[in-house]
Amino acid sequence: MAAGSFRRSIASQLSKVLDLPPENLIKSISAVPVSKKRHVADFQLSIASVIENSSGDCLAQDLHLQAQQLAGRTVLHTLWKDGSEYGVKSELFSTVPRQKAVIEFSSPNIAKKFHIGHLRSTIVGNFIANLKVALGHEVVRINYLGDWGMQFGLLGVGFQSFGNKEKLKSSPLQHLFEVYVQINKAAEDENTKKLAKDFFRKLEEHDEQALSIWKQFRDLSIEEYIRIYKRLGVHFDEYSGESFYQEKAQEVLKMLEDKGLLQKTIKGTGVVDLSEKKDLSAVSTVMRSDGTSLYITRDLAAAIDRMNKHSWDTMIYVTDKSQSNHFQHLFQILKLMGYDWAERCQHVSFGLVQGMKTRRGEVIFLEDVLNEVRSRMLQNMTATKTTKEIQDPVETAEKVGLAALIVQDFRGLLASDYQFSWDRALQSRGDTGVFLQYTHARLHSLEQMHGNAELADVNVACLQEPDAISVLQHLLRYDEVLYRSSQDLQPKHIVSYLLTLSHLAAVAHKTLPVKGSAPDVAQARLCLFHAARSVLANGMKLLGITPVTQM
Repeated sequence: MAAGSFRRSIASQLSKVLDLPPENLIKSISAVPVSKKRHVADFQLSIASVIENSSGDCLAQDLHLQAQQLAGRTVLHTLWKDGSEYGVKSELFSTVPRQKAVIEFSSPNIAKKFHIGHLRSTIVGNFIANLKVALGHEVVRINYLGDWGMQFGLLGVGFQSFGNKEKLKSSPLQHLFEVYVQINKAAEDENTKKLAKDFFRKLEEHDEQALSIWKQFRDLSIEEYIRIYKRLGVHFDEYSGESFYQEKAQEVLKMLEDKGLLQKTIKGTGVVDLSEKKDLSAVSTVMRSDGTSLYITRDLAAAIDRMNKHSWDTMIYVTDKSQSNHFQHLFQILKLMGYDWAERCQHVSFGLVQGMKTRRGEVIFLEDVLNEVRSRMLQNMTATKTTKEIQDPVETAEKVGLAALIVQDFRGLLASDYQFSWDRALQSRGDTGVFLQYTHARLHSLEQMHGNAELADVNVACLQEPDAISVLQHLLRYDEVLYRSSQDLQPKHIVSYLLTLSHLAAVAHKTLPVKGSAPDVAQARLCLFHAARSVLANGMKLLGITPVTQM
């Protein structure tokens, strides 16, 4: 394509945004001379000649400022046109193929209360799923429950000794946890160990009575998990679990044997040799000496089953980094079995949260944390004067509190461990989720007070002040930030972008009043604040935060 037709193509796109005839623009577009310095543009637009050709009524003389304004006019136009899809419709994503992704996350152990360690997996997996859906990919969210294994032998025996059916119905996780603690104390006793083994063997042999007790534990636990997930704003397409794969795991062992990959040790266990020299210097144990499967065997069966069922393009496992070796082994064995798609499996790992305590002491359970953050937030809100008007202060405190937890968690690299601090998380100023919510609520009430500006009636050229231009320029970068997060699946890029946007919007809110300004200036500013709030809300939703409108 000759430079002329490039110019014509650029001019026709610019003409829509600038509301000027393309003929006026073609002469102002020139190719950027090649130089030794790395340049980022192929063509440049002479702002001066565009201004001469148009009657800009409140345009400043500073050319640099005019260039920035031009970018600002473009960004507001695009934002208005794309709405909630602003950023994801960017040409940065035009070559990215739409894919089907299976994401396994959260995955708590049945019959144990939702441990705080599962919070990170839940919110990180939810973020990755939200981002992929926003970018047009198809996503299957799977919760792979720890619902099988020897602990159910112990629990079954424990329930027969210490269980209470009424308590099981009213608060299943709490009651099963108490039973588990009691039976664990007795677990050293040889007779208890034998009873637990017998109960689990009955489960494996599909004994009806044992299975019906197990099924009750599982169903009641899932019901309670769903209630907690609802508080977190998280949902799943599929509740799977290890129990689904005990039989398929036997098929996997047969396949490994047929392929000559299963080797028996002196102790009678089954291993797969992962060493390069095939000298058993690195092995993965896939079978107990009694022939039963292990966690990794069930994971192999689950991966193969999901490919058959979903024909996915990528499968992502979200767990803490202590499981990195497990997933390396899993992917290696799948490859040895001849499954090339193992290369499209990915483990997104995260570090540990330290120091998360409630007022009553060390925290183990997620629900205690959610209750604590809600009550602390409610206390903080009650201490401020504006809270009286809020329709549902408890619900608002819950959403703001959750934003505080998520932002504190997502500020750094996921692989890093971090020290949790209530005071830091709940500050209303500074780089916190509370500040994001506060900014969103303020911008929302500004719109409520002055009504919505329609872009068609707005003279964007009135946004000349540096504080307005800073917001516009920052809005221009949103697609780049989404692209970065989509590449490395790290939420920190979006968090840091939204915090900066909130700080810039807070400054502009102070220096660029809507009330008392000339009507065209007021409308332009309202349009700017609407754009900032819209991007802030979209970004927060990706992170798993529900924006509040009052605070």
